[in-house]
Amino acid sequence: MQPKFFNRVSVKLIIIISSVLLLNLAVYTYYQVITLSEDLTELVTQNALNISDVIRKSTRHSMLLNRREDVYEIIHTVGTEKGVEKIRIYNKQGAINFSSDTTELGLSVNLDAEACNVCHSKPTLPSNLKQNEMIRVYKTQEGTKVLGLINPILNETDCYTAECHYHDSSKKILGVLDIILATEASDQIVESNIRNVITITIILMLLISVMTIIFISVIVNKPIQEISRGIDQIAQGNLNYKISLDSSDELGIMAKEFNDMSSKLDDAYKEIKEWSETLNQKVQEKNEELKKIYEQITQIEKLASLGKLSATVAHELNNPLEGILTYSKLIARKIEKQSDFPDRQNLITYLTLISDETARCGKIVKDLLLFSRKGEGEYLPHNLRDIIDKALIIINHHLEINKIRLIKKYEATEYPIFCDGQKIEQAIIAVLINATEAMTDGGILTITITREEQYLVLRISDEGKGIHEKDLPMIFEPFYSTKGDNKGTGLGLPVAYGIINQHKGKISVENTSPGGTTFKIVFPLYKTNVDISHEYQSEYPNS
Repeated sequence: MQPKFFNRVSVKLIIIISSVLLLNLAVYTYYQVITLSEDLTELVTQNALNISDVIRKSTRHSMLLNRREDVYEIIHTVGTEKGVEKIRIYNKQGAINFSSDTTELGLSVNLDAEACNVCHSKPTLPSNLKQNEMIRVYKTQEGTKVLGLINPILNETDCYTAECHYHDSSKKILGVLDIILATEASDQIVESNIRNVITITIILMLLISVMTIIFISVIVNKPIQEISRGIDQIAQGNLNYKISLDSSDELGIMAKEFNDMSSKLDDAYKEIKEWSETLNQKVQEKNEELKKIYEQITQIEKLASLGKLSATVAHELNNPLEGILTYSKLIARKIEKQSDFPDRQNLITYLTLISDETARCGKIVKDLLLFSRKGEGEYLPHNLRDIIDKALIIINHHLEINKIRLIKKYEATEYPIFCDGQKIEQAIIAVLINATEAMTDGGILTITITREEQYLVLRISDEGKGIHEKDLPMIFEPFYSTKGDNKGTGLGLPVAYGIINQHKGKISVENTSPGGTTFKIVFPLYKTNVDISHEYQSEYPNS
């Protein structure tokens, strides 16, 4: 929204600056006119004084010799000069003794006239008049403006001692020299100069006003309009609008800060808009995360309950199974020694089957015991690399039998963790065996250890057939196995899951495909300068 014309800052500045400049120029012009008028008046006055002195000095000698013709000739000659209106000499009674106008000779003037009052209004005639008292400016009967100057003729020593004169020495003034000068020329000069000064002043006023308008329009009004347009664009929702103002003054700095603000507002708006548009998706993602956390908690509770049950069941089954296995083997040996025992071979086969199945049950009981012993063990600082190497020695024959080539990728020699070394070894063996059993046709088994911030990350990658998508959520469930044919108990990965979780770590399938699977195991990095009792109180990233 644009403000009214007279409410604009630029208009106010133009009015204020122009007014101040015009006032200053007006005062200056007035002062110049007054000064010029006074100077020219002073010049005319001085010219009149000079003429008066010239006449007085020129006629002095002739007056001392009483040569009236010479005095008259001098006055007549000077009176013909341009600008000299009239020259007269009065005696002290006011009679005109000499004049450039012969028609006035012998006439007397009124002593009460303005020009005479300067002297005759006083008790005694003054012998010394001030300059302003000697001058009078008036108009003639013809309407011409003139300047009159009276110059007293003093009774000097030569005057009252001369033979031809009869003046008494007590008299101070013998008469008055009156010179009247036309002021038309000087007035024309004054008026011409005044017109020139006023014209120049008006031109300067117009020029300054135009320059002020241009200056304020370019320097102030245009940037303000740009900033105002930017504010309007922001108000209309164009948050990416930029003010194109390249200046280092306050308005330029304001424009740059405005552009920064608009960029931040645009980014914030886009972020809000993105959040708004993807809110449902983000809620869904958070629900999935909560679901996974809930499943993990459920898994942990399930494993804890199953561990307690497994310990009880394993303890109750272990002794009967040992008896069955022992007596089945004993009966088989006795039958083998009696060659004439009826249906001997079939009985031995049955007894062998009983022994194998009993041994398999014993293995399940053993796994149940391992699964239930989560609270046992001794926690000490270990090198994860050494634990892995021990586990590889144990399963080395599995690698050789299945024609699997091992590749180890270690970035360092030391990977410190605080753990129960035997249990971590057991968990790693379970994952390694799971990997080797997945590679029925051989392949490459890759073990990688890396440090990622405050964690150690172990990756075990195989080239097996991968894990089916439907089986992924169940691989850490107890007794869940995809091997079939009674080849697995389904406790290997759950045991590994429980051990690693017990050590504040995480195990997950990082990726799987028909070309192989990678298990990712995350352990907290052990710091020797950190209190061990607080080591496992931090949270660990999702795998």
